[in-house]
Amino acid sequence: MIKGGYIGKVLRVDLTTGSIKTEPLPDESVMRKYIGGFGLGLWYLMKELPAGAGPLDPENPLIFMTGPLTGTRVISGTNCTLTLLNADTGFTAGRSHGHGWFGPYLKMAGYDGIIITGASEKWVYLWINDGQVELRDAGKYLGKDTHETEDLIKTDLGFSLEPGKGVSVNAIGPAGENLCAGALIEHDKNHSFAHSGGGTVMGAKKLKAIAVHGTGEVQVANPENLKKLVGEWGKMATKLGVAPIVGQAGVPRDEYVGVKGLVGLSVNNWTANDLPGFGDRMGKQKITPKPCFRCPIGCSYDVEVIEGPFKGYVASLSGGGENMEGAASIVGAGANDPGEAFYLTDMYDRLGLETSTAGCAMAVAFEAYEKGLLTTKETEGLELTWGNLEAIKTLLNRIAHREGAFANMLADGPKAAAQRVGLPHASVDIKGAGMNLHDWRRAWGVLLGQVVGGGAGWPSPGADCWTAEADAGYPEKANPLGRYGKGKEVAATAGIKMWNDSHGTCWFATWGIPGIMKITSEAVASVVGWDDFTEEDARLCGDRIMALERIFNMSRGLTAEDDYKVSPRLTDPAPPDAKDAAGLSVAPYIEGWVRDFYQAMGWDRHTGKPLSSTMKKLGLEQLIDQVWKKGS
Repeated sequence: MIKGGYIGKVLRVDLTTGSIKTEPLPDESVMRKYIGGFGLGLWYLMKELPAGAGPLDPENPLIFMTGPLTGTRVISGTNCTLTLLNADTGFTAGRSHGHGWFGPYLKMAGYDGIIITGASEKWVYLWINDGQVELRDAGKYLGKDTHETEDLIKTDLGFSLEPGKGVSVNAIGPAGENLCAGALIEHDKNHSFAHSGGGTVMGAKKLKAIAVHGTGEVQVANPENLKKLVGEWGKMATKLGVAPIVGQAGVPRDEYVGVKGLVGLSVNNWTANDLPGFGDRMGKQKITPKPCFRCPIGCSYDVEVIEGPFKGYVASLSGGGENMEGAASIVGAGANDPGEAFYLTDMYDRLGLETSTAGCAMAVAFEAYEKGLLTTKETEGLELTWGNLEAIKTLLNRIAHREGAFANMLADGPKAAAQRVGLPHASVDIKGAGMNLHDWRRAWGVLLGQVVGGGAGWPSPGADCWTAEADAGYPEKANPLGRYGKGKEVAATAGIKMWNDSHGTCWFATWGIPGIMKITSEAVASVVGWDDFTEEDARLCGDRIMALERIFNMSRGLTAEDDYKVSPRLTDPAPPDAKDAAGLSVAPYIEGWVRDFYQAMGWDRHTGKPLSSTMKKLGLEQLIDQVWKKGS
C-alpha cells in the first residue's frame, strides 16, 4: 500500500483544446514496476504516443515525471525527468533530467507529474500555483532568452528572481521557438532539461514556459527509518563516487585538470585532444556554488570573470564540464582565456541550445572551412577558423534564430550538417543526436555506454572513467582501454543507471557510491511504505526499464546496426595528443562489444531484442508477441 512519497495525481494538459485536468497515478502494481522518473515516463510514452506520430506532431507528449524521493528529505531529492519521442534522433525515446527546484516544487504543488499534449494556436505558458492551474498568454515573452523569460515571468507573478525562492520557471529561448535541433528547456538559471530536443517540442507546441509554485509537503511513511538512512547516505555522498570531483563547483575550481588528465578535451571537432591553456585560471575567477534543493554537493555555480575581455561578466552554469567543451573547445575557443568558455556556455543556455548539438554542428562547418570545402561565400561572410570568437558568437546567434541559409543548414544538428557540408564522416553524434561531450576514445566503456543508448545522454556509465562501480561488480575502476569485457561492464552498470533515473534523486548523489543500491531501495521502501521492497526489486526495475526502452525504440525502427554502425569520427584513431590512447581505435571491437552487451542484458545477441525468458523475468511477458512476431 502506498503511504507516502507519491502525491497520487498527474496533471494533464491538452494545449489544442486548452483542457486542464488531473488524474490518479496508475495502479500500485505499475508503480512498483516503474517507480517514477524515466521508468514511469517511459511507461506513459508507450501508452500515449500514437503509431506514426513524429517528434514535432501535437501527439508527441511532454511527460515530466518526478520520483517518490523527489522533494523529500533525502540527499539531493531533485530529479524530475522529461520523457518524449526524441526530437534529435526522430525515432528513439528521449530522456532528460532537470534538477534545481522544478521537481520538488511540482510535488509540493500537488502533482507527481505533468503530461502535455496537443499544440496551442497562440504562444502560452503554464502556471501551476499550489493546485491552481491555468494557461496564460506568453506573447510578450517571445524572442526573449531563457533567463530573461524566467525573470519576466517571476516579476509578473510577484516572486523573487533568486532561484529557490518560491517559483521555478522552465523556459525555452529563441532556439526552441525556431525549432532548432538540440533546443533545451532552462530553469532556475543553472539547470536545464537538455538532450532529446525537449525545447524543440515545446516550441512546436507553442509553449514558452512552465512556472511552478508549491508549498505543500511530501508525506513519508517511515520518517524515523528514513532519517537514519539519510544520515548514512549524507556521510558518503560528499566523500565517495563522483561528488568529490564535481562538488562545490569542482570542475572549474580544479581548472579542468581532472578532466584533461582522465579523458582530455573535445577539441576542433575531435581532431585534437588538448587545447593548451584551456582551463587555466578558471579557479581564479569568482566562483559561487549554487546547490539545488537539499543538496550537499553543489556542483552548479555562478562565476564572475575577474580578468580579460569578459571581466565583470557573470555566467550561471551547471555542474560538469561537457557543456563548456561543446560551447568552446569543440570549435577551438577558450584557450588561455577562461572568460571565453564561461561566456559561450552561458550564451548557449540563454539561447536555449544544447552545446553538443549546435556546437558539434558548428565544428563540422569549421572543419569543412579548414579543408577548403567552404569559403566565406557559403558561410555568408564568416571566417570559420578555429577559435575565432566573433565568428563563433555570430554563427551561434544565427543558428538559434535560423537566420540566413548557412545557419539554417546547421540548425538541424551535427549529422545533417556533416552531410550538407560534404563531411559525412566527421559528425560527432549518437544516432544523429548530440552526445555527452568529452573525448571518450580514451575511456572505451563510457564510449560504448553512449553508443548503445538512444541518443539521450547517459544510458550507462561503464566503470572505467570517473569512478568504480562496486554495486555493479567493479570495486576498482576497469581498464579504460581494455579490449575485453566492455559489453559486460556496460550492461552491469546500465540497470543501476536506469534505477537511479527513476527514484527521484540526482545521479551525482548516487553514482559510484558502494552500497547505494541498498540505500536507495531502502529509502524508497521507507518513503512509500513498501516494507517488502528490496535491493533485488530495484535491480529488476532498472533492467526492466532498459528492456522497455529497447522495445520502444525497436518499435520505432531501431536495429542492431544503429548501435554498432556509429559515426566514423567516434571510431577514428585517437589523436596524437591523446596520451596512452594515441593512435588507438575502437573500430575492430565495437560490433563485438555491442553484441556482448546484448547477451549480458539477456537480449538476443544478433538482433538486440529482449529474449522472451528475460521479458518473463522482468514482468514484461505481455509484450512478447509484440517483440517476437511470428517468423521474426
